[in-house]
Amino acid sequence: MANILVCDDDKEIVEAIGIYLEQEGYTIYKAYDGMEALKVLREETINLLIIDVMMPKLDGIRATLKIREENNMPIIILSAKSEDADKILGLNVGADDYVTKPFSPLELVARVKSQLRRFTKLGSEMKTEGSVIYSSGGLSINDDLKEVSVDGELIRLTPIEYNILLLLVKNQGRVFSTDQIYESIWNEDAIGVDNTVAVHIRHIREKIEINPKDPRYLKVVWGVGYKVEKL
Repeated sequence: MANILVCDDDKEIVEAIGIYLEQEGYTIYKAYDGMEALKVLREETINLLIIDVMMPKLDGIRATLKIREENNMPIIILSAKSEDADKILGLNVGADDYVTKPFSPLELVARVKSQLRRFTKLGSEMKTEGSVIYSSGGLSINDDLKEVSVDGELIRLTPIEYNILLLLVKNQGRVFSTDQIYESIWNEDAIGVDNTVAVHIRHIREKIEINPKDPRYLKVVWGVGYKVEKL
């Protein structure tokens, strides 16, 4: 089973989350601020991080920014704030999911399982023959190696970003609404998810486009949704 790092300055929350996840068979590592989380990540193999936003020494937002420089594992951000702006901020710095306190432990466990399934699906199984490759112009996705490249240069995407791009590249020319993208990738009903999808789309553009404001590949169809052009 996976190794999960839980980081929150409230030790009771860390203990409670740990109990529920250990019951599912996960190995739990604990930290109580961003600095401790970075230390654990340097010393242990961690498959998923759950991290609070508001913490002393190094908060969850800045810690996530540092982690994303080297680590592509799924990150779930916790916060007592429910405003859309805070959710978007978490996604902006590289989080894959966001849970608002107070939350149902069962919901958190379900989200952990969902993120780990996506990340495992992206696991690099080194296949040398019969690779499944999708391409549009200089954009190429090797879905066996789970590699994305633009003009031969490998691009690092988070699991959510990869799955969104794969969906669009596999269906070139087809326009997907934000609700369709969300339900396909998150496997949940789409309720007020426009900003969530838009943030991930922007991140993808920043990574694959020379000029994200004038994208070659990932296009917006105003009032309808998004598509990847056939090139």
